Amino acid sequence: MTLAFHDALRSLSLIDRRDDPLADLVARKVIEIGAIGVRDPAEISKMAIKQLGLFPE
Repeated sequence: MTLAFHDALRSLSLIDRRDDPLADLVARKVIEIGAIGVRDPAEISKMAIKQLGLFPE
């Protein structure tokens, strides 16, 4: 999930900072997607961005 999180941040041009609420939101969504059984980091990243509505396809 760490790889998925960093991939999502990179796609959104964000930096992993503890004080960034958007990075926290992405982290929570990545965890949520991983908890339902998705294991591919690229897929988790893509799903997180899409579900958050941050990067429409």
